Amino acid sequence: MSEQDARDRLAPLRAEHARLQESLADPALHDDPARARRVGRRYAELEGILSAADAVASTAADLETAEELAALGEGDEELAAEAEQLTARLAEERAHLEDLLAPRDPDDARDVILEIKAGAGGEESALFAAELLRMYRAFADTKGWRTEVLTSSPTELGGLKDVTVAIAARDAGGPGEGVYAHLKHEAGVHRVQRVPVTESQGRIHTSAVGVLVLPEADEADESELLAEAMAPANLRIDVFRSSGPGGQSVNTTDSAVRITHLPTGLVVSCQDQKSQLQNREQALRILRTRLLDARRAEQEAQSSAARRSQVRTVDRSERIRTYNFPESRVADHRTGYKANNLAQVLAGDLEDLIGSSRSAEREARLAAAGSGVEGPGAADGPGAADGSGAAGGSGAADGGRA
Repeated sequence: MSEQDARDRLAPLRAEHARLQESLADPALHDDPARARRVGRRYAELEGILSAADAVASTAADLETAEELAALGEGDEELAAEAEQLTARLAEERAHLEDLLAPRDPDDARDVILEIKAGAGGEESALFAAELLRMYRAFADTKGWRTEVLTSSPTELGGLKDVTVAIAARDAGGPGEGVYAHLKHEAGVHRVQRVPVTESQGRIHTSAVGVLVLPEADEADESELLAEAMAPANLRIDVFRSSGPGGQSVNTTDSAVRITHLPTGLVVSCQDQKSQLQNREQALRILRTRLLDARRAEQEAQSSAARRSQVRTVDRSERIRTYNFPESRVADHRTGYKANNLAQVLAGDLEDLIGSSRSAEREARLAAAGSGVEGPGAADGPGAADGSGAAGGSGAADGGRA
């Protein structure tokens, strides 16, 4: 990207940043909490982009000064070393800015609802599902994110038939630094090869676990996108007694909740919480997110074949990764990434694995943009309503059009 291209891209973003700053200073904005969150999210995204642009300009000015002084012969060796350092820093800062200005998934800033389901392999698969949950929670801890188990179905040996967990950032973060931006590529089939604890002959078994990662719906989505879908007339709410561990108060009262979305047939059940009200809120939270995901999938299905082939980088149903315990190896089948550090990965060290998928996505989006195939941006997909559109766009989160 040339300096002129960067200036052309940044000009409308600076104007939008100024408008949003005025909006945030207006007390009336905070009368609408959902809108205030959208404006704040977009403002934080633009802050990161413009800060990166300012860093590039500052380093470029310092480099120019160092080169001018070096040309005058003042402190040759020291200035030459400084110029070399500034040149390297400028290259890194420009690459970072280009990354921020690249077309972006409008859902990247969102939190997620992550579901893990044991598949082929019985108890061994359930045990590995529990290990994956620990892995993701450990990774979340390294990022300073909050995790909350919404529903789970434990097994006698400590495994999990299925578990649903909410993962949320503690603050807005920078552009592309939301939970969904990092975890969306974890969706798919995870395969494990090892000797199960239930295997008496020492034979290696192959099991599979499915992971689903959904960008979490928020109040703004319910008020703007899902108002009709979540209308009380479209919901049937049943209560029943919880089963499994939980204590006397859980198992002897009708605290469990099952919500059926009548138009689509989607069913969500929650029984992990102690009260019916808590289970109802958790079930509604999951249902909103699944409905938002269904809406997004419908929109993607209507998009052009060229865009789907060039922008989409992962199919949820495909086998994405293998964890080979005998060889202590983890392999990503989409990007070709391989490493013999399985123990570290399961302990939450996912930066390199996730980074390989994010790099592949970024390259695909840049290629799509260069070929004229439009990637997901502010004007397409559920993310448009919350002002978190493509970083390079000029959609105003305070009511303007993307």
